[in-house]
Amino acid sequence: MTETVIDIHELTKSYGKAKAVDRLSLRISRGEIFGLLGPNGAGKSTTILMLLGLSEPDSGTINVLGMNPTREPIPVKQRVGYLPDDVGFYEDRTGLENLMLTARLNGIPEDAARERAKLLLEQVGLDNAAHKKTGAYSRGMRQRLGLADVLVKSPEIIILDEPTLGIDPTGMEELLSLIRKLSREQNLTVLLSSHQLHQVQQICDRVGLFVRGRLLAEGDVPSLSRTLFADDPLLITADIEGLSPALEESIRGIDGVHRLEIETVGQGAAGQQGALSADGRCRLQIRCDSDCSPDIAGAIVGSGARLFALHRQEYGLDEIYHRYFAGGEPHGKGDDAKRSG
Repeated sequence: MTETVIDIHELTKSYGKAKAVDRLSLRISRGEIFGLLGPNGAGKSTTILMLLGLSEPDSGTINVLGMNPTREPIPVKQRVGYLPDDVGFYEDRTGLENLMLTARLNGIPEDAARERAKLLLEQVGLDNAAHKKTGAYSRGMRQRLGLADVLVKSPEIIILDEPTLGIDPTGMEELLSLIRKLSREQNLTVLLSSHQLHQVQQICDRVGLFVRGRLLAEGDVPSLSRTLFADDPLLITADIEGLSPALEESIRGIDGVHRLEIETVGQGAAGQQGALSADGRCRLQIRCDSDCSPDIAGAIVGSGARLFALHRQEYGLDEIYHRYFAGGEPHGKGDDAKRSG
């Protein structure tokens, strides 16, 4: 049975008349990587502060590993690691020395602390920079050291606030892969806050779309896509050679197909009926009410035409995000779209 390690119910926090978090309800399971996605000022950081017991909610309940962070902030901090968007280290000390200091603050014996610090530096790819002063570390190296610093006390949950901010694309990919690897190997629960769509989609098992203090939708990307775009025609693209009038008629007659466009491969001349390249290749763009991929593939192959590629359009977080937040306002399908995972 899946164990819930973060359980939030109707959580609300206001600053003056502005609601930073508005009736937030959310459950996160052990070993899950959950992405809290939203623009700056959406309430993500306020939520994180309340999870850590650093800010008190106006109303609602929070349960982290069976504890109330407001009443038991120290025990929560002992079992939850937090990596802010800008990590601070003693720059005149080495990476190893910084980790050893964190270990001492957490009451870890010297020998065990040194062994763990060296292991973590190796895991995050900084073993060669262990004795280099952190003032000379790049932004990416500091974030890696920050991840090691968070893991020194062997937490059960780690909370990462914009972990790839300011890192180059290569460093971003490496850090995300490292986070996912560590989560899977150690059954770590990860709550990742970000406004960068690609990284969230790349690493997270589920995402929550957060705006103006409210969680508008949550679930994995495919389930959010199915919910949000259920009324949109599905686009299936087929690259073929040997289109005939009979095949064209056959595809148009498939149940669920309501539009067929033919374009020359490589020229993008959408809608030009019968537009074939010199070698007889063309691209079919077929809009359907449901997934007709098997029937379309069967019709093409059965006609004797050659099928080079068949692609069904998938909606990613970019499309999901803009469907909700186009123009700065949520554009979901009402309350039914709030829970789809």
